[in-house]
Amino acid sequence: MWRVLIVSINGVGLGLRTPHIQSILSQKPNVPWFELLTDNWLDASGIDGVLLDEILKHYPVSLHGVAMNIGGVMPLNHDYLASVKALARRCETHWVSDHLAFTAVAGQQLHDLAPLPYTQEALSHVCERIDQIQTALGFALTVENISAYVSFEHETLGEAEFLNELADKTGCNILLDVNNLYVNQVNLNTDAKAFIHEIKPKHVTEIHLGGFTQKGDYLLDAHNQPVADPVWLLYDMAMKKFPATATLIEWDNDLPSFETLMAEKTKAQTYFDQYVMNTEEPIYEQVQYV
Repeated sequence: MWRVLIVSINGVGLGLRTPHIQSILSQKPNVPWFELLTDNWLDASGIDGVLLDEILKHYPVSLHGVAMNIGGVMPLNHDYLASVKALARRCETHWVSDHLAFTAVAGQQLHDLAPLPYTQEALSHVCERIDQIQTALGFALTVENISAYVSFEHETLGEAEFLNELADKTGCNILLDVNNLYVNQVNLNTDAKAFIHEIKPKHVTEIHLGGFTQKGDYLLDAHNQPVADPVWLLYDMAMKKFPATATLIEWDNDLPSFETLMAEKTKAQTYFDQYVMNTEEPIYEQVQYV
């Protein structure tokens, strides 16, 4: 059973974005870890390679991607997976995540995360692909729940039920994006609190927090705003159930100052610390790459 994570990824981290790197390297802020967008760093060389190596001297990192096409029907791109594994080796991390979605059809990239139908057939399909991905990487993958704008009429499983079974069958981990839960509650009339109640704590190894944009009668998961008040309330609920779970502030568009990101981190840390005081730090097995 796959269960491989790096112990030093803990507390509240930040997404590493290029405009902030020089400030980070000069100031060495008190951030326990950074998340790299996998697909932006696969071929890091020249100045990008130098900056990445400097970051790695001071901070542990996780890798978060959008291109594995976990739910797709095209054959998996093993050259891409080899590149991800090589980057993970370079960063000395087993903490690699991607999304429960399909991202390409008939050889064409969608440049978006398309939802899957939550059915037994889709579950079997995704389990097989995650088994292949984890074999290629040599360690467990972490899978994120996505925000969505449509749902399927003939679904036979709930989203949390689907994710629980996926993790049970493959040994993958779950990245719980709390903002996505709230976006889906508004857009699709789902129940974010029920999702948190149903998901199994043993599978959740990371939490994402981000901001959305109001678009008339729906919410866009734009990652360009501070975390909204109802999302903080859901995070509070999640921390009660999943204390000591590594948390990331995710901000990708309309980037603010680094000080603004640190303020969001500080706010998240107050929730994190409130429920971690009497909880032992999670210890995860470390293994060699295969």
